[in-house]
Amino acid sequence: MTDTDDLKRQAALAALEHVTNGMKLGIGTGSTAVHLVRGLGERVRGGLHIVGVPTSERTAKLAREEGIPLTTLDETPHLDLTIDGADELDRSLQLIKGGGGALLREKIVAAASDRMIVIADGSKLVDRLGAFPLPIEVNHFGFGATLHAIEAAAHRLGQQVTLKRRLAADGAPFVTDGGHAIVDASFGLIREPEAMSLALAAIPGVVEHGLFIGLATAAVIARPDGVVWLGA
Repeated sequence: MTDTDDLKRQAALAALEHVTNGMKLGIGTGSTAVHLVRGLGERVRGGLHIVGVPTSERTAKLAREEGIPLTTLDETPHLDLTIDGADELDRSLQLIKGGGGALLREKIVAAASDRMIVIADGSKLVDRLGAFPLPIEVNHFGFGATLHAIEAAAHRLGQQVTLKRRLAADGAPFVTDGGHAIVDASFGLIREPEAMSLALAAIPGVVEHGLFIGLATAAVIARPDGVVWLGA
């Protein structure tokens, strides 16, 4: 039987076949992206010439350890390709991301890229988004008012929601690389992801949310019976 970690590795390595010499590459965050960074490091040491923009401090640290040349979006504002994982995706390539807390940087990097390939094991592919709680990055100022506005937006769209502030491993409030809080919003299945995305983005205290709509151009899904591509 193929374990989940091996499936993640297979997906990452399949996506790496689309990385070519001279690319400016967005490098994702999360457990699947760890396999991406390690595989990319092996190829760089073998002579591949690329430059990467990491989507988190964790990814940046691992990339440096692997010898991958890094840049920033200030120095390199346009990228050829981003490869990143997802907490959920559907067959329309709509995503929920942010389980690792890097959703703001992940979305900025994806939006700066010509293409985005999602790497995932088969458990992440769903018929409808929402079983995984939606991460929402929130400014500390007016935190309670922002949560109230999120609840009101959900109710306007006919959805119930339970909000839970994310905690770090030590029990303290989780803080993103940008210095913000994360609220995990459990809607159940999200009936209208695009409408929810727009409603959340309109709330001033919401810095960003984990619905990625219209950003992914392809996905590679590794399952025990083989690797399949969506949108390729």
